[in-house]
Amino acid sequence: MTTGAPNPSTATRPRRSRLRTFLPLGVAAWLVLEIWLLTLVADAAGGFTVFLLLAAGFVLGAAVVKRAGRRAFQNLNEALQRGVAPSGDGRGGGGGGGGSGLMMLGGLLLILPGPVSDAAGLLLLLPPVRKAVARRAERAVDRRLRRVAPGSLGDAFQQARMHRPDGKVVQGEVIREEPGDAPREPRPPLNR
Repeated sequence: MTTGAPNPSTATRPRRSRLRTFLPLGVAAWLVLEIWLLTLVADAAGGFTVFLLLAAGFVLGAAVVKRAGRRAFQNLNEALQRGVAPSGDGRGGGGGGGGSGLMMLGGLLLILPGPVSDAAGLLLLLPPVRKAVARRAERAVDRRLRRVAPGSLGDAFQQARMHRPDGKVVQGEVIREEPGDAPREPRPPLNR
């Protein structure tokens, strides 16, 4: 028996985002494209050539991920020894561009089997491409943080950036006295 009233479970369900709707379809299309291209290469050059291409991509990708991880760890150690926050921009003693994160992503794309992911991984290894992708990603994150409502995580990041530019945290409390207020007794320290 239906009364025409909306079901409470469907009436309050939030609408799915476009990303959640189309991401599975995009991943499936990408997988089909990768397999199709691998079969084309196998028909043209042979199965052993495909095996060698996949093995070379895996070895090169693993080497890139290892190198980028080592560089990121080295930058973190140097930053900790200097007593400053790590910059994450990849300028701390190694190469230019968008940092070790995008270099690791390029290595992971090389490890994935398929010519499309290999081409994308090789493009991310080029410093100008890596720098452009890093700039675009940073702008997208900044735009997203500005759109977030006040009092949220994005607002907290903005406040942290404004109030502690050097990264140092000073513990204490702020007591504002209005003109005409009676003097207050000093508070005991917090570490008792």
